[in-house]
Amino acid sequence: MNQHDLTLRPITGREELPLFTRFPYALNPEIAGDLDAGRRRPSWLWVAVRGDRPLARAGWWSRPGAAGPLVLDILDLDGALPPSERLAIGERLLRAATAAVVPTGERPPMYSRFVPADWREDPDARPVVEELGNVVRRTGGLPFVERLRLERGPAAPPPLTGRLAFREPRDPGELIDLMTDVLPGTLDAHSRDDLTRMSARQVAAAHYEEEIARFTTPRSWWRVATLPDGEPVGFVVPAHNGYNPIIAYLAVLPAHRGRGYIDDVLAEGTRVLAEQNVPRIRASTDLGNTPMADAFRRAGYREIEREITMTWQ
Repeated sequence: MNQHDLTLRPITGREELPLFTRFPYALNPEIAGDLDAGRRRPSWLWVAVRGDRPLARAGWWSRPGAAGPLVLDILDLDGALPPSERLAIGERLLRAATAAVVPTGERPPMYSRFVPADWREDPDARPVVEELGNVVRRTGGLPFVERLRLERGPAAPPPLTGRLAFREPRDPGELIDLMTDVLPGTLDAHSRDDLTRMSARQVAAAHYEEEIARFTTPRSWWRVATLPDGEPVGFVVPAHNGYNPIIAYLAVLPAHRGRGYIDDVLAEGTRVLAEQNVPRIRASTDLGNTPMADAFRRAGYREIEREITMTWQ
């Protein structure tokens, strides 16, 4: 393979977005807006080019104002190249870009890829998904978790049963307390991984500060579910993440699981968002979190795609 004329570099700026977006992918329409909002930077959007032909690309995303990238969510290869050359260029680009984007000694951000829901049975999608995974593996990445991405239209939400009452959290401390209490026995892979390094309280506080507290939508949307006597049963955090209305967090306390309360809590969160006249509501959960996935399906959410994630140790 002649790589002498191969150039690995970040894009120069917005003027090179047409070059960067020659690879088809669902996130392409969002990239310009992400640059404007500070969720991406030109220095985080890398290409491997030969002449004026892009052969591979890699891109990172983060929250506005963050010091560094949070996730590697763009990785593509030129399908017209021979397989061995594609893999070699992809690996070379990812190594060079990661060395430039991620500070020395820090763990690289998680890799994420949106794929069709039936990607394993799709003869066109499966080779692409597996090949990109092989590029990540070549740089030391390992499979982490596969997630369901779900969506519900603007139809009326499921009716409430009346078994539970709902109120706003009294303050951030109460919500963090509840987030701490739901972690024992969690089926969420990210939470389980965090719990190997931090206490439940630390995991909950970090999740709140790094994600929940950053939503700019009203906190009056958030709901604590209680029994008639006021005892908390669970909670739901409806929000808008800058792209879509979402169910950002949904949980039932361990002592109250197995009684179907999850349906009531989700129905309330869905109702809050539906009342905002949104065109759709998005949610996600791990493929292996069957109780949560079943609750979303009962509430009218359908699977629209999957998310494959990989991490570096």
